[in-house]
Amino acid sequence: MAGTRFDVFSAAILAVALGFAGWSVGQGVERFRMADRSVTVKGLAELDVKSDFAIWTLGFRRGGDGFDSVQRQLSADRQQVVAFLTAQGFSADEIETRPLQVQDLLAREWGNNNVALRFTGQGQVVVKSPRVDLVAKAANASDPLIQAGVQLDNQDGYAGPRYQLRGFNDVKPRLLEEATRNAREQASKFATDAGATLAGLRSANQGVIRVLDDDGSDMDTSRTIGKRLRVVSTFQFGLQ
Repeated sequence: MAGTRFDVFSAAILAVALGFAGWSVGQGVERFRMADRSVTVKGLAELDVKSDFAIWTLGFRRGGDGFDSVQRQLSADRQQVVAFLTAQGFSADEIETRPLQVQDLLAREWGNNNVALRFTGQGQVVVKSPRVDLVAKAANASDPLIQAGVQLDNQDGYAGPRYQLRGFNDVKPRLLEEATRNAREQASKFATDAGATLAGLRSANQGVIRVLDDDGSDMDTSRTIGKRLRVVSTFQFGLQ
């Protein structure tokens, strides 16, 4: 009698699996095993979150024929940048000024004597703040600095803030919980269609959590305040 029940159970799963194969590819059912009565599924989860920290580097550059004049201009630029940030509402703890750098182009061993300006210099003021909305607002209001003659210097072709998700571990459980729920739904459907009962979880593989921008791209996720977390986890459930 027990052998008959097993044969019926196996036949049911086999019949469902044959008709289920095409559907399962797109729905997360990865494989099933009649020998140990188990099904392995993938659980997909996505979670939209907001960055919780911003780093904005305001670089500026000057050039000239006199070392002292370039240094004075850079110092004045730095004061204007700090004044602008203070007016935007940033505290002294959120503003970091870095040492000015002035270079003599003729002093370089590999330098070309035919240079338009002998001295070139640069400086940086860095904002580090958890107030990401304030940073974004200030970045969009920085035109007065340019109008005042401050030559803002793009870093790697991008002058805007960089946004981070430092509280990643705080939102990670929610993402994995959703992936588990999604996987259990897939496994439950398979078990129901097979005339079986879903048993307990046998194993789980978290998978790699990807951090995307708010449009789902992973080209440069630091430029957007909004982030999208995505994970595909693998779970094995028993069948009865």
